[in-house]
Amino acid sequence: MPEDPKGRPAPGYRLHLFICGNERNPDHPRGCCADKGSLEVMRTLKRAAKAAGISDVRVQKSGCLDFCENGISCVVYPEGTWYTISNPDEDLPLILEHLRTGEVAEACLMRFE
Repeated sequence: MPEDPKGRPAPGYRLHLFICGNERNPDHPRGCCADKGSLEVMRTLKRAAKAAGISDVRVQKSGCLDFCENGISCVVYPEGTWYTISNPDEDLPLILEHLRTGEVAEACLMRFE
């Protein structure tokens, strides 16, 4: 059986966290996550997960998640938990704890009202 670059014969991820990396024109009325620093947030969270020894979670950039006007958008799969990252210093530790324990970061949940 072929292995991936990390030597695994099968995908080794319990969860995927996708952070929107969408870029729109600066004058677009909905804004975009990239202008809010989503790519740096993604890199920070990826490094934090690695430093915390969370090796069974993949943190990566996604295309547009369609909720850019809510702040930096991210979603955890396969469970489908949607987060808005509005203050990375406060939100990332909560989301990292979700990745570690499975406990949903209620304070960061995206509101669909």
